[in-house]
Amino acid sequence: MAADKESVANVVRVSVMVCLVCAIIVATASVSLRPLQQENRMEYRQVNILRAAGLYQPGMDVRTAFERIERRFVELESGEYVDRPEDYDQRRAARDPQESRALSEDPAGIRRQAKVAEVFLLHDDDGRLERVILPMHGYGLWSTMYGFLALESDANTIAGIGFYEHGETPGLGGEIDNPRWQRNWEGKRLFDDSSDLAIRVIKGAVPDDASEKEHMIDGISGATLTINGVNAMVRFWAGEAGFRPYLDRMRERNRADAGGNPVAHTDAGWR
Repeated sequence: MAADKESVANVVRVSVMVCLVCAIIVATASVSLRPLQQENRMEYRQVNILRAAGLYQPGMDVRTAFERIERRFVELESGEYVDRPEDYDQRRAARDPQESRALSEDPAGIRRQAKVAEVFLLHDDDGRLERVILPMHGYGLWSTMYGFLALESDANTIAGIGFYEHGETPGLGGEIDNPRWQRNWEGKRLFDDSSDLAIRVIKGAVPDDASEKEHMIDGISGATLTINGVNAMVRFWAGEAGFRPYLDRMRERNRADAGGNPVAHTDAGWR
């Protein structure tokens, strides 16, 4: 009997049974935990949207705070709002030839771009627009960086920037997550007085006497390629291939507002 237990056939049989049991346990755990994982990913993304908008506080009720944020969908080519289902996934759409386009000029290194992008609108208690949060992504040194750029209601002044996914080198390129560096973006302006895209990240610190200081962001020492990627990413998504048509529409509507007040958002556009 002992010899039979130690036979090759018995060892194989026991090994298969152990593997089968382990596979069932792992599969069951994966399926049962999937909703929780998706919920955690959603909340983490919401936290980063709130951070970019300057609303996040540690310990806050994220769901309640996010009720002030409205999610809309923008056709990038026209800058117009369009309808999409609530489960629309911009990343998945970028892989679908029917929902995306290949980029002939690709400074952000993303290869394909969804034709429709989501945007997030922050309203005050009276329903008037305070900030617009734009998703963006682009390639750095080691990874595709995903983040958000928040703008004031003038569609030009930067309110904040944040990243929720990347694989850049900790202590170097990973410093794009450092709140001190991110604060350098606050109050900077995307476009100059001629409406030309002027924002850029430079190598080193911005000189105090720089004539275009309001458009310049400090670089990060030792992270040149990551910073080049951030620069290319922001300029791509603020440019003609990105949200520029949408931002132009917002700024034109703002200029048309005789009182110079922030405009409120409606389904028909801006009033």
